[in-house]
Amino acid sequence: MRVIITSQREGQQEIGAAFEAIVGSERARFDEHTRQRYARSTGLECVMPAGVLYPQTTQEVVEIVRVAGRLKVALHPISRGKNWGYGDACAACEGQVILDFSRMNAICELNLERAYVVVEPGVTQGQLAEYLATAKSGLWMDATGAGPEASLVGNILDRGFGHTRYGDHWQTCCGLEVVLADGSVIHTGFGDFENAKADMVYKYGLGPALDGLFSQSNFGVVTRAGIYLMPEPEDFCAVFVRAARDADLEPLITCLASLRLQGILQGAVHIGNDLRVISGKASYPWERTGRCVPLPDDIRAELRREHGVGVWNVATSITGPREIVAAVRKRTHRELRPFRPVFVSNRSMVHMRRLQGWLRLAGIAKRLQGKIDLASALFNTLKGIPSTGAIRGAWWRVRSVKDPTALDPLDNDAGLIWISPALPADPAHARRVLAILSPIYSKYGFDTLVTFTLITERAMICVSNISFDRTDPEDCERAKRCHADLLKSLLQEGYVPYRCGAATFEHVVKDPSPFWQLASRIKQALDPTGIISPGRYLPYGQMLRNNEEGAV
Repeated sequence: MRVIITSQREGQQEIGAAFEAIVGSERARFDEHTRQRYARSTGLECVMPAGVLYPQTTQEVVEIVRVAGRLKVALHPISRGKNWGYGDACAACEGQVILDFSRMNAICELNLERAYVVVEPGVTQGQLAEYLATAKSGLWMDATGAGPEASLVGNILDRGFGHTRYGDHWQTCCGLEVVLADGSVIHTGFGDFENAKADMVYKYGLGPALDGLFSQSNFGVVTRAGIYLMPEPEDFCAVFVRAARDADLEPLITCLASLRLQGILQGAVHIGNDLRVISGKASYPWERTGRCVPLPDDIRAELRREHGVGVWNVATSITGPREIVAAVRKRTHRELRPFRPVFVSNRSMVHMRRLQGWLRLAGIAKRLQGKIDLASALFNTLKGIPSTGAIRGAWWRVRSVKDPTALDPLDNDAGLIWISPALPADPAHARRVLAILSPIYSKYGFDTLVTFTLITERAMICVSNISFDRTDPEDCERAKRCHADLLKSLLQEGYVPYRCGAATFEHVVKDPSPFWQLASRIKQALDPTGIISPGRYLPYGQMLRNNEEGAV
């Protein structure tokens, strides 16, 4: 029995009426304007949905899923639709009905003693940060660079990461509530046991640990999740490094990876190149370059001087009791001495902001003001306060920026595709990945924007992206070819993306290996008619081949 993509069948009025009976006409939108809005993407292709539903409760999700199963309608859940560069709000293929959870945005529980919160998928980073501050909770969350409007649960389920020692988001979630394709609701871990006392403090529960089935998959619809929070530390210190030479990358990674492996540095460590930092502060200098691409080396060096950034730039933090922070700071300073690390405490940040205010009143030292702005944004993010600073980098190559203050890259026609391979925390691997990326970017006229993040004690993620102008057909075509070339070259060398959107996934997984055959069998068992996000993180063609009845 094959799921039906709604744009390909008659009887859409019947489908619309069935969903309206659950959520009402205001929360079941099948009009052209809504469909067009959700079809927008920073990626290469815009995928048109059949409609959009806005559930407000888990029970409504249960009823929606049951109706979709009866009518064989494909559903694509999104938390907020802010998955920029990885597919945005778009499904893997056209004609699916979007489940937008932005109205399921309740903070269901805050436990101060055990430092966790339980949230629905529509809760944003900004919402939780404000809630924790208003409640004077004494707890910090971990934030990504996606800004205040981005979802927490969406990032967790895609195994995203942030900046603090809780930066590995999948490792710091617990107790999922999941609606399956038949409308049944499960609770992972100890949540399956009535009145279990450890359901939100011990992730694994009893029996098979099922949580992992619902990350980077289309096996169910997550409607609630627990998130661990960090007790506000007694002391905090941000660590910044500005390395002047490209050759500094190897000794930097060697030193930082050693500090990470020994547990001296416990938070995520970000090592961004010059263009990663500059793109968050300015747009591509089209006039200055005579519209030449990629960015010429001489102008790139001038921009580094003007913005006060290094060829490589490090940001991380030290937290804990005062004596621990002092000891770690001393050891970190000794190890990083050749790179002249800068340590910014809460007190020094207050002084910097006061100085910035005086400089602005006097109308002088614009470059110094810019440095303080950058340090302040990074300082907040390292403390779990979401910032809008990194969003601007999405429209680095847009020729005509409509709104420099926009919080959504789509508002500026930004083209953005992330290429994010995982690799060992070893400088030789970092240099090899750069040797793959840079010539290919240059070949197609794009700039190499890259960050290496030491996300665990042994691994790092290379976060790179194609930045292009979606209003320029030639730019889009070059981005498409560049994307395919990058993936092919990285995979040949064994560097596989840690996450990806549908457009990337089809390049990464082509052959029906035993792993993906097993994933397809699990999908068939949990969702035999394939109504939940067909094509997302599961080879679409493989599902068809494995399903004797032809279900997708």
